[in-house]
Amino acid sequence: MGLNATFVAVEPVRSEIDALAGATLLEFGAPWCEHCQAAQPLIAEAFTGFPGVRHIRVEDGKGRPLGRSFTVKLWPSLIFLRDGKEVERLVRPHDAESIRAALARIAAP
Repeated sequence: MGLNATFVAVEPVRSEIDALAGATLLEFGAPWCEHCQAAQPLIAEAFTGFPGVRHIRVEDGKGRPLGRSFTVKLWPSLIFLRDGKEVERLVRPHDAESIRAALARIAAP
């Protein structure tokens, strides 16, 4: 668990995401996306103190079913999940504090 610097090799299916227990940050983006690259230091900074939160990076794009199921339109889109349910969403975050606050909400017992 904790921060994941690489995109998953195989995109999970929605039923797998919905069945996840605990706190999860689902990040949609693309390796070539400048907005996604700019957000990485913010995400890394925000993750300090949240080693128990699962981080799944999904490369999104046309025809990718998981991103469409979450109605992702812009990258990066950060979907904060608790027990497979969306609690909060940040699109193109500009500061680590907003990410940290959302992580705290999903990580709270």
